[in-house]
Amino acid sequence: MESKKEMVVSAIENGTVIDHIPTESVYQVIRILGLEKYKDEVLIGNYLDSNKLGKKGIVKIKNKHFTKEEISKISLVAPFASIINIENYKVVDKFKAEIPDHIENFVRCANPKCITNAEVVPTKFYVVDKENLKLRCHYCEKFTTKETMKFSE
Repeated sequence: MESKKEMVVSAIENGTVIDHIPTESVYQVIRILGLEKYKDEVLIGNYLDSNKLGKKGIVKIKNKHFTKEEISKISLVAPFASIINIENYKVVDKFKAEIPDHIENFVRCANPKCITNAEVVPTKFYVVDKENLKLRCHYCEKFTTKETMKFSE
């Protein structure tokens, strides 16, 4: 007789669930959203079994819904993540994080000589390759990739 073990995680009454996060990106999602300083419940699960990914991460945030800019941040490090909004213990909205065509203010240019790294100028990028994540700076036209991407503090 095979025994099946499962861990039950409590449901949240109101908030957001970020599901299907690649395991290597879970803590980056937490960092870019500032969740290490969030003053309500944050549940983090990593290396959980997933039919889609093999293994996945999940983050549940109580009493928090994300802005369009925050969802754009999520999409850059977890492009296939599901964003699930919960109200009164029910799913009210569920969608995939999608990489936008333009990114402003939260990614730093990889070019140390770019004006955005020398002066107080908001960054602006055009997404030229969503599959491999390649951004072109509006000012210096240099490319920033997933490997060279840094987020503004």
